[in-house]
Amino acid sequence: MPFDELSRVLAAHRQMIPLDPPFSSRATVGGVLAANTSGPRRLLYGTARDMVIGMTFATLEGKLVQSGGMVVKNVAGLDTAKLMIGSFGTLAAIAVANFKVAPIPPASRTLVLSAASLDEVMSARNAVIRGVLQPTAVDLLDPRAAARLGYQGYLLLVRAAGNRAALERYSRALPAASALEGEPEEDLWLRIKNFTPDFMSEHAGATVVRVSCLLTQVGEVVRSTPGPVVARAGSGVVYAYFTGPGAAGEWVREASARGWKVVIEYAPEEAKSNLELWPAPADGLEIMRRIKRLFDPANLLNRGRLYGRI
Repeated sequence: MPFDELSRVLAAHRQMIPLDPPFSSRATVGGVLAANTSGPRRLLYGTARDMVIGMTFATLEGKLVQSGGMVVKNVAGLDTAKLMIGSFGTLAAIAVANFKVAPIPPASRTLVLSAASLDEVMSARNAVIRGVLQPTAVDLLDPRAAARLGYQGYLLLVRAAGNRAALERYSRALPAASALEGEPEEDLWLRIKNFTPDFMSEHAGATVVRVSCLLTQVGEVVRSTPGPVVARAGSGVVYAYFTGPGAAGEWVREASARGWKVVIEYAPEEAKSNLELWPAPADGLEIMRRIKRLFDPANLLNRGRLYGRI
């Protein structure tokens, strides 16, 4: 089932799975889980590992393995579903997934703050994430990314959800920001969700790098990138966009040397063999390889798919 189709079914019952994955119109539910993709609302709702409460997957031995259940309190046994999320199909095939769904909020509002300096929007971001408010998303775009959406300067987007009183509280906290609601707001977040596929459709050599860093390092990462940047500024995840793999590879080497956790998420297929897709894997890489050998001793499933490492 395409992820968008599942979202439409849930929306008819005022429910949602707030993952916001890119390519959601053609990405399957299992594909979204296998790639562990998420979007702006991960700040409040988390990622796939926080939403999947049960799973059935098929192993190479032809076994159907069940993990978890249909309710959150079912915690018996090993949570092997967590292994499948983000494994890129290198361990087994996801057959069934049970989600913890969330209610669609009664109202939503996005505060849009534009500024000429990065320091100004970072200061506003700090005030939001250190305060008592709990926004569903806090995204930061550099001027090149903002221009693609029709804005100027650095852009801070704070999405709030809840009742009207809660939304007004956000507006008072960011008096310099303009407010979007309804269709304009939904259109803005749809364009952000589709930023990666849109960029890739425009550039034959498009390469996308994901950086995981401390919240205090987000500004430094944004400043260092030569191309458009979309940052989950409340989560410490930054997406950097390059029109060619060569420039991306050079920047990845520099970013890795600074101690940032970097992976190349998307690149032209013919360029991947010349790129270090995951230059500094975690200390647990050997454990990951041992798990791979347990599930797939002959190395038959998607060899090299996990950033060229597994």
